[in-house]
Formats: sequence, structure tokens, C-alpha cells
Amino acid sequence: MFFIERKNLLQPFAREGCIEAGCDEAGRGCLAGPVFAAAVILSADFFHQLLNDSKQLTRIQRNLLRKVIEEQAIAWAVAQADVEEIDRLNILNASILAMHRAISLLSQKPHHLIIDGNRFTPYPNVPHTCFVKGDSRFASIAAASVLAKTHRDAYMEQQALDFPQYGWEKSMGYPTQAHRTAITKWGASPLHRKSFTLLPKIM
Repeated sequence: MFFIERKNLLQPFAREGCIEAGCDEAGRGCLAGPVFAAAVILSADFFHQLLNDSKQLTRIQRNLLRKVIEEQAIAWAVAQADVEEIDRLNILNASILAMHRAISLLSQKPHHLIIDGNRFTPYPNVPHTCFVKGDSRFASIAAASVLAKTHRDAYMEQQALDFPQYGWEKSMGYPTQAHRTAITKWGASPLHRKSFTLLPKIM
């Protein structure tokens, strides 16, 4: 008899016996581009050996998992809040807005939401529970982190074709040294977040 070693210990749900959606975002710490969020409902027996917090995975692993999740999830959705909304609402509230949008797009209404992090604005008529580092604890949140990250990366790679000087196909809009140097040389683009400190005073 052969046994498959389970390398992750992600829990299938936080509240047993109901339809539960995991939610996570990607891009909060970026200098440019929208913030993306995903909501995912998985079956209790869903398992993939690679599934984990997206930050712990390689790009190849994330893209492989994206396909698996989108094919096998009971329901999934991805949404975003744009740069203008980030600047107007602040990044936390824009991230929550993107999560609400993703939840509203689910083909099946969840009975409970589990949220990565410690802050969330209640979604109408659906109770929620927040979990710090929830993307390394629950399968549905981990799956949401993978979808939010891969969809946002694909978006930034597309935008890099229109703004090649910033190297977004490598940084995805995060504050790398190369990205900040490009801002110094070329100035800010329409996709840069005006409410963020694009250049430290030392530069």
C-alpha cells in the first residue's frame, strides 16, 4: 500500500457544516497598480500538495495552482480596487472593497467568510472571522491568495508593455530599488499611487 505524504497542514474550514469562502488580497504594499482580491469556496476534501500561502510558492507553482483552483473550486471570483480608489479610500479600505466585490461575484453565496488579516468591514448578511496569517492556516484563504496574486501579476505584466521603463514585469509594482530608480528618472505614471511615498527623501 502506498501513502501520499501531506506536506501542508491547511485546515479545510473554520466553521464546519456551512458554505465557507476564504478571502485574501494581493498588492497592498505596491507603489503602482490596483489591489486585487479573491474569494474562494472549496470542498472539504479539496487537497493539493503545493497549496500554501502564495508568498511561500514560486511563480511556476502559483500558476499551476491557479489552474487547479479555478477548475476544482466550488466557486471563485477575483476583483480589484483601482489606483484612484486606493488614493481616495486608503489601501486598507480599498483592499476590503476589492474583497467585497469578489464575494459579490461568487456563483454561490457563502454562509461564512474567513478573512486573511485582522481588519474587515462586515459584508452584508454574511458573518465573518478574521485570522492573522490565515493564508497559511486555511485552504480556502491560501487558494484566494494564489488567485489574487496570479491575477494581479498577469495584470501588471500586461501594463508593463505600456510602461516598459518601470520594469513592472519583474517588480509587479513593489518598491524595489530598480522601480524607485525608474521613478526618479521618468517620474510617476498614471498607475502610481499618489498617496504612497514613491521616493524616500534620501533619493
